[in-house]
Amino acid sequence: MASTPSRKTGTDNGIGEGAGTDTDVMRARVRGTNINERTLLATDYLNHFNEVVMLLDMIPDMPDMLEEVQGWRPRGYQDHFRQSTFSDRDLAVEAYDHVPPEFREPFEQTIAQIDRLIALTIEQIESALQQGLEGDALRFDTESHRTLIHRLLDVAGGVIHGAARVMDQKEIDDLLSTGPADAPAESGASQADIDALFD
Repeated sequence: MASTPSRKTGTDNGIGEGAGTDTDVMRARVRGTNINERTLLATDYLNHFNEVVMLLDMIPDMPDMLEEVQGWRPRGYQDHFRQSTFSDRDLAVEAYDHVPPEFREPFEQTIAQIDRLIALTIEQIESALQQGLEGDALRFDTESHRTLIHRLLDVAGGVIHGAARVMDQKEIDDLLSTGPADAPAESGASQADIDALFD
């Protein structure tokens, strides 16, 4: 008597042979939840970044917020949900092992860019405050970085909703090397800063 084929588990991250079956099963399980049925990703993860970005935007007017920002640390997708109050957090953790590669790869690339850029922005703000910049001068000095963080968060949200795209290196270089329209020319990130994002 022939043995029944074993069902693939999430150990292959849902991208190996037979992953389509597992992905279809998981898509059926997340139907009706706040997890995207196509990508198996949830926008709730972006709250991890939205909180620190809100603080970064406030620092030019409230420099005392720097200490709170300095306590921010990157947190992986599954770790975020393990520590969250998201109603479907266990399902979100499990579903991540089945995210199709056409979404998981650009998603992870974009999140890595956001993590690195936030760290770089915090360093830049620390340096600017030490130099005595505040208010509009500090806002101009950090605008290109903060703008790019917002852009990358939009990209990540797009991937979560099914747009398998990341910003290419030229887009990132252009945004970092060109400060805001009214800012002094030196407010853009240096080439070393740009390179450091992708070491």
